[in-house]
Amino acid sequence: MTSLANPEPATLPDTQLGAGPISLADIARAHDVRFLLATFVDMTGKPCAKLVPVEAAHELEAGAMGFAGYAAGLIGQKPQDSDLIAVPDLASFTPVPFIKEGLAIIHCDPHVDGKPWPYAPRVILKNILARLADQGMQAKIGAEVEYFLVTKNADGTLSTADPLDDSPRPCYDARGVTRMYEHLTSISTAMNSLGWGNYANDHEDAAGQFEQNFNYADALTTADRVISLRYILNILAEQRGMTATFMPKPFTDRTGTGLHFHLSLWSGAEALFPGEDGERGLGLSELAYSFIGGVLEHAPALQAFLAPTVNSYKRTGATTSSSGATWSPRKASFGGNDRTHMIRVPDDKRIELRSGDGSANPYLAIATALAAGLDGVQKSLDPGHPSGPGESRPDAHSLPATLLHAVEALRRDPVILASLSGDAGIGTYYADAKEEEFLQWHNQVSDWEIRTYLTSI
Repeated sequence: MTSLANPEPATLPDTQLGAGPISLADIARAHDVRFLLATFVDMTGKPCAKLVPVEAAHELEAGAMGFAGYAAGLIGQKPQDSDLIAVPDLASFTPVPFIKEGLAIIHCDPHVDGKPWPYAPRVILKNILARLADQGMQAKIGAEVEYFLVTKNADGTLSTADPLDDSPRPCYDARGVTRMYEHLTSISTAMNSLGWGNYANDHEDAAGQFEQNFNYADALTTADRVISLRYILNILAEQRGMTATFMPKPFTDRTGTGLHFHLSLWSGAEALFPGEDGERGLGLSELAYSFIGGVLEHAPALQAFLAPTVNSYKRTGATTSSSGATWSPRKASFGGNDRTHMIRVPDDKRIELRSGDGSANPYLAIATALAAGLDGVQKSLDPGHPSGPGESRPDAHSLPATLLHAVEALRRDPVILASLSGDAGIGTYYADAKEEEFLQWHNQVSDWEIRTYLTSI
């Protein structure tokens, strides 16, 4: 729930160790790396990788590492299609010796038949960033990564990994943070060793829930770091006998897990959101208000990416929690430094998009949010005056009640449907997959149905 108002952007990894071009193998050896996790994610955000010895780094860099795309997951391929070729982005090189000595992650852009694969989430984000660049703008993004630390019981139920962490209102509890000191400090040390600028680690609103923050950066770097951090959290938690989960709502009676994004637009070194708006009082420029207007206008469809699972809507649909608040918006509203809104404006340099949850794919969530905001800028949309605490405009969109409602909103929104690499067919593919996910869940008979209907008639 914390956020740093104005950190310095983190420095990207060096790809130049001297005169002349530098190879992936050179970078790896300079960091004592012996193996590379050549990584990309499918549209659900699942990390896919091959473990590549540094001796074969030149083959990876030359485009010789193929993946059966259909087997990898939801990424627009059929069994008969050509391989996905993982093309490494050297700027994303991330050594992770705290996971395994000599190991590094390298994020890759999937290509097919020599071209970037338009269904690949990292490619989708790069395409929208290219659209922004055509308008003379860049996006800088911060992300707040929340998660639960749990253990799985013999009967399949979940328990908080720390059995003493059972307060109904544990947010910022110093004792809970201290009991998880080894875990939290190992993650903090890892982030800082990578130059990410970890600046806060706290106990969140629910028992067993934590958040660890790092500085904002350009949009692609932040998305890569969210994927890397999830991997790091998963592995280091497993090494301590715990499970780190980003599931939006693992416990019915507790606050859910968010993935909040702080967005800003820049032109070179000039921040484009600050302005003198007078009446509206938030210190934003007209461009910033139009950007907000675009996000609010497309909010129902955006939820298919910001809250992309069946479980997501157990979080956004909750009316209360053991702490007394859900921290998840139900209306497409915006306001000042007020965490009840979908868009919070903590200062004049950025907006915080609060309707995303831990299951969101950061590449797709950021790409579609930027597409919505860019549409607002191009159409000079006016979001009106900011709403007061806990309020929303009468004409504000309600956020979807279920994943199926979000899919239907996506299908009705041509701008967001076509925001995935500029191809509405990719948006339709994603919508169809998410509808099928909803129906697979819907077709399962639950304990609730047995309790409610078994002897009701």
